[in-house]
Amino acid sequence: MKRFWCTFFVFWPIMAVILCWVAPAQNWWFPRGASGTGAAMSPLGERIDDLFYMILIITAVTFVGTQIGLGYVLFTGARRSDAPHGAEDAEKTWFTHGSHNLEVMWSVVPAAVLLFIALYQMEVWAEFRVKDSFPDEVRTGPIAEVTARQFEWRIRYPGLDANGNPLELMPDPQPTDLYTVNELHVTSAEPVMIWLRSEDVQHSFFLPELRVKQDAVPGLVIPVWFEATKSTDYSWLCAELCGWGHYKMKGRFVAEPEEDLREWMQELQNEQMDDGVPDDVGDSQVAD
Repeated sequence: MKRFWCTFFVFWPIMAVILCWVAPAQNWWFPRGASGTGAAMSPLGERIDDLFYMILIITAVTFVGTQIGLGYVLFTGARRSDAPHGAEDAEKTWFTHGSHNLEVMWSVVPAAVLLFIALYQMEVWAEFRVKDSFPDEVRTGPIAEVTARQFEWRIRYPGLDANGNPLELMPDPQPTDLYTVNELHVTSAEPVMIWLRSEDVQHSFFLPELRVKQDAVPGLVIPVWFEATKSTDYSWLCAELCGWGHYKMKGRFVAEPEEDLREWMQELQNEQMDDGVPDDVGDSQVAD
């Protein structure tokens, strides 16, 4: 019975390693999305993936090492206890409680690993969250304002001028602004920025294929930048439990070439600025 329990406790760590090994092939890993491979669809996302895999390797080595040690202790203890109590050939237990060297080792090594991770990720974190480290292309201003509310996303775009060029997005709504719900269009293959707001509770703006995730906090206007490398539709979710309708709070995120984006915005402007009166009716009234 002792060996059964030893095998039982060793079996599950082995299964965990096997499942993690086959997970990518079974699509239990990063979302495949437009890439079809689970690779990040943004330059910043690729660097975030590198951090993830670096931490995964460290934790995997630690996990495997500790489980090997656990298996050794279990089976060794079971073998030693097979001998009758008091027998001459019984092996004595190795007692290590209070070992100063061991205490120092398992305190210093984890501290050094955590310090290494903290320093290694600072540049990537700064690029994502520190304004001074944002790409030069997005410092000119946001292309849209995204406001989260229970349970939808509301997007405000600047309107277009007479030549079809986007106007500057102002902090406060303007008569020329354009609006959509749950549909965000941006240019692909270049960095873009949005302003992120929340109208009620805390939500989370999450683009899994781009590895972008930022909480929307009531009372704050948070700049978020990202770059979609491929022109296609992406997943857009709320990753913060925000109420009973959280499960359905998702939108359509579209990255497309600049000319397609201008065409779409022109159609949106024509639709929203249409007064419902045909042009020929207006012309005939002027003639009368």
